[in-house]
Amino acid sequence: MTALTLTALPLFPLDTVLFPDGVLPLQVFEPRYLDMVGRCQRAGAPFGVVALAQGREVRAAGAPPEQLASIGTLAHIRRLEQPRPGLLLIECVGGDGFRIERPSLLKHGLWVADVSLLARDTPMAVPDDLRSVAEALRRLLADPRAHLHATGAPASDGDERFDDCGWVANRWCERLPLPTAARQRLLGIDSPLLRLELVADLLERAGIDSGPSA
Repeated sequence: MTALTLTALPLFPLDTVLFPDGVLPLQVFEPRYLDMVGRCQRAGAPFGVVALAQGREVRAAGAPPEQLASIGTLAHIRRLEQPRPGLLLIECVGGDGFRIERPSLLKHGLWVADVSLLARDTPMAVPDDLRSVAEALRRLLADPRAHLHATGAPASDGDERFDDCGWVANRWCERLPLPTAARQRLLGIDSPLLRLELVADLLERAGIDSGPSA
């Protein structure tokens, strides 16, 4: 089966990783992204969130040129506010993953790319030996004081799937204190079970208790 291709998808390079079904709040103030977000909102179309392999989120003189990771995630705008001119507050939900095929940098600084969409995780029940990882996530999301996440992403609303390997792995990937490059490698793993097994190893190495609650 041929992968679905999107042409000239606008990209938002960030020093973070958006996972499918994750929620990402953003403050948008650069002209290139204000225009992009406005166009996407009017068209009801997503943009692509992709991690920066090099460079900075905000353009600055003397900064190294932007280099993009090869895999990103579609971002669907579900909330938009404009508290003042030149500032948008948006909240996005992660959709399908994609692989960048042909990136281009436009004159005004916006990246666009032809991308091929990646297959969604196949639903897969959490095996018994990893059930404690799912239960630990349930406890974490139920306790707002216990947030471990480094990305600032809140839990997905109304779509909790603690019995699904991919969903549980992705929510931990958002919340574990990991560098962007490590998060990006986890995004690129196409086996949801393997991703969850790696998360369990990371929890153990970080000394985070994933055992049953007392």
